[in-house]
Amino acid sequence: MRHKPVLIKEVIENIDLKDGDTYLDLTLGSAGHSQAVCSLGLKNLTIIGLDKDIEAIERSGKYLENCKAKIILENSPNNLLDEVLSKHGIEGVDAILIDLGISSEQLDISGRGFTFQRDEPLLMTMKKDLTDSDLTARIIVNTFAEESLADIIYGFGEERYSRRIAKGIVEARQEKEIKTTFDLVDIIKNSTPKRYHHLKSHPATRTFQALRMVVNEEYQTLTITLNKAFNYLNPGAKLLVISFHSIEDRIVKKWIREKHDQGLGVRVNKKPLAPTREEVLDNPRSRSSKLRIIQKNEQEH
Repeated sequence: MRHKPVLIKEVIENIDLKDGDTYLDLTLGSAGHSQAVCSLGLKNLTIIGLDKDIEAIERSGKYLENCKAKIILENSPNNLLDEVLSKHGIEGVDAILIDLGISSEQLDISGRGFTFQRDEPLLMTMKKDLTDSDLTARIIVNTFAEESLADIIYGFGEERYSRRIAKGIVEARQEKEIKTTFDLVDIIKNSTPKRYHHLKSHPATRTFQALRMVVNEEYQTLTITLNKAFNYLNPGAKLLVISFHSIEDRIVKKWIREKHDQGLGVRVNKKPLAPTREEVLDNPRSRSSKLRIIQKNEQEH
């Protein structure tokens, strides 16, 4: 099933694009937001999309085939947006969306271990061609010390049973190597109380989130990406950021407040925009999404 972009109505209502503008989409995913921007019918629009997942770029190219805008798609991580824009001779853009989520296709059909719903190799990396030096979730769970595992699971996943799970991982790998998603799910279930298995979220959700974040360096590069994106905004242009986890949202909130306090931009919404009840019912994965917006000042200070 194709990924449903979250907060699409809120994004389009706030993006303020005009004829001749340039829009930068980070992360492109399955081009849902870019298609919505395209459907605005603006003349001489340029849409630039980045994604470090080559399969996302290939999918998006097909989804955007009928778009009348100039389309530039690059297989690149978000934090290298400056290199991509420089390569294409673009000095400024008129709106940037940073979507920190992971698309349904990556979760559901990648075969890379992002989902705990199917038994897949425990990789959790966006890279298609792996080398011996590339970090994977399998390497983390089979080689990292128990304390490091606990710190990762708690720090990046805010998992209350992080120490129990880390202990369970270390004990399990002494018996046999942890190779698949179901291997890890079984360990998590065996390491947590039975009542924890009947909550709204799957008991493995936070641990899988934490491993994915570390493997793909998502938190480490977030501030770099925010700073580079802001620098490329034309005066008066907006940066919109969709986050899904409280740690990400705190980083974005703090960063926007600092830019606001420095007089470099205006915080458009003090409280983040959240999905409507109708959207959550239609797309449960949107439940935790939050949209924060900053508008660059018309004049540089």
